[in-house]
Amino acid sequence: MQTATILNRQWIYKKRPTGRVGSEHYELRETELRSELAVNEVLIEARYFSVDPYMRIQQAERNTWEAPHPLGIVQRGGVVGQVVNSQSAAFVPGDWVVTFSGWQTHAVCHAGELQKLNTEAASVTTALGVLGMPGRTAWFGLMDAGSPKPGDVVVVSGAAGAVGSLVVQFAKRAGCRVYGIAGGADKCRFLVDNLRLDGAIDYRAFSAPAELSAEILRQTGGVDIYFDNVGGRITDAVIPHIKKRARIIICGAISQYDGGLDNPEQGPRFLHHILFQRATIQGILARDYTHRMDEMLAVVAPWVKNGEIYFAETIVDGFEKLPDALNSLFEGKNLGKLLVRA
Repeated sequence: MQTATILNRQWIYKKRPTGRVGSEHYELRETELRSELAVNEVLIEARYFSVDPYMRIQQAERNTWEAPHPLGIVQRGGVVGQVVNSQSAAFVPGDWVVTFSGWQTHAVCHAGELQKLNTEAASVTTALGVLGMPGRTAWFGLMDAGSPKPGDVVVVSGAAGAVGSLVVQFAKRAGCRVYGIAGGADKCRFLVDNLRLDGAIDYRAFSAPAELSAEILRQTGGVDIYFDNVGGRITDAVIPHIKKRARIIICGAISQYDGGLDNPEQGPRFLHHILFQRATIQGILARDYTHRMDEMLAVVAPWVKNGEIYFAETIVDGFEKLPDALNSLFEGKNLGKLLVRA
């Protein structure tokens, strides 16, 4: 009997970018994938692909939190898909799962690499957003590293993105005054009208660093917690206004990902403010809290189910658009979590 084969489309990461990442750094390949499975193997078909800024960090030439993403293999990333065939008692065809099979339309996974999704509790896409890595980053980054208290002034850069849009909501629920920094009037309106922030600052409206810094001070009066997703001139504008015992959480520095990873800009110019205010700076990664995922889900999942958390999603249709979607992150085109639908 002839073994059936499946046409598998893959985006292979082939060239390290020195600036903006694009389709020229990838190769689209088609390969045949055998549908015959060993014990405890599961064949899945991808439906949604996660597109995240950390992917660009891993394309740096130097080590970051791990060795650089290898060339010549499928671009790594989170995926929500459906089971096509299974040799595991834990999964049957049609089950929705989340895994890390990367940018390919099909994958053979060991059952231990898959997590079954409850489609009645929430949309399957939330496994890549508010109930997945971005949610974990936002929750523990703020609650663990930031230790918010009622009345604290919280400022979040990249506040309309996948992580930032959740941080600001968690901070509001903690009783804080919350201000978001984002690019463009539409995003700022979203932050105030939809997420009910106390204020929003459009950094694009200020060409001079001193003007941006003055607006931050005018709106906030001083900052207890700064959750930084952006770095660069925005962080330079916030730091002079931190209060005593301020907490600064470094989640990302997307402003530096277009060429500043392997050749960073001048070192921090604000360490004297950290000294004067006896503030703390802590870097956080989602992987540091993977083992505590159940803690976050116990609190946040009911909020999602009850419609108490607004989770914005930008969905791009077409597997072939994955490299361009990653590029678009650095142009600020997405609102909330960016996904590509196969």
